[in-house]
Amino acid sequence: MRIATWNVNSVNARLETVLRWFEEAKPDVACLQELKCMDEKFPAEPFERLGYNLAVHGQKTYNGVAILSKAPLEDVRRGLPFLPEHGDETDEQARYVEAVISGPRPVRVASIYLPNGNPIGTEKFAYKLRWMERLNAHARTLMAYEEPLVLAGDYNVIPEPRDAEYPNNWSDDALFQTESREAFRALKWLGLSDAYLEADGAPGAYTFWDYQAGAWQRNNGIRIDHALLSPQAADLLLGVSIHRDVRTWDKPSDHVPLVVELDA
Repeated sequence: MRIATWNVNSVNARLETVLRWFEEAKPDVACLQELKCMDEKFPAEPFERLGYNLAVHGQKTYNGVAILSKAPLEDVRRGLPFLPEHGDETDEQARYVEAVISGPRPVRVASIYLPNGNPIGTEKFAYKLRWMERLNAHARTLMAYEEPLVLAGDYNVIPEPRDAEYPNNWSDDALFQTESREAFRALKWLGLSDAYLEADGAPGAYTFWDYQAGAWQRNNGIRIDHALLSPQAADLLLGVSIHRDVRTWDKPSDHVPLVVELDA
């Protein structure tokens, strides 16, 4: 089972590019982020023609996540549970969708678009940290199921200095703050493992290059798209690949696909 995660940065604006990649890579499951459209505006038909079932959690203009799967989707959940102490009951940002991929060996998969959090010191950064606490609480619940689990998406977190070509450039960015990195490590402390580090771990494996200041040409990249695996999923891990070449295509996203292969 090949499970991909990709922040497409507007699925309708880049539909031709996204479909080209689906036709070439043929993922069994794909977690998409930053759809930038409501559910009814998601271009379902071309993906359904390719044989995919869809679970979409969209939002007008911003955010939006989806899971596309060649196998049926079950137990679909849209949005994270709320934590009463946070007072986020009115949070309507579409950043999380989860489903069980049915089959001989079912796998629970989530598509995650974690808040950016910039600028530091504002409500946006506080919201990022609260959202990560909610993700941690829900992941703790999912881990208790003791089943193959893949939490994949754009985490907007640079875990370590080696995950950036120029780490000093990110010292004042929410993606590289101590609080953000500690919250990411807290997820791993639940027993989740970083699929890329388990399969390879070589530095320089970036998944994002900004459109500005020649970031792609200078390889000013960062690794912020991650797939975290439960022990049951990690036991099935065969490999991980980053489809860096997609960044050179016409109308590319500023992210590239990360693909995890499981023996499932």
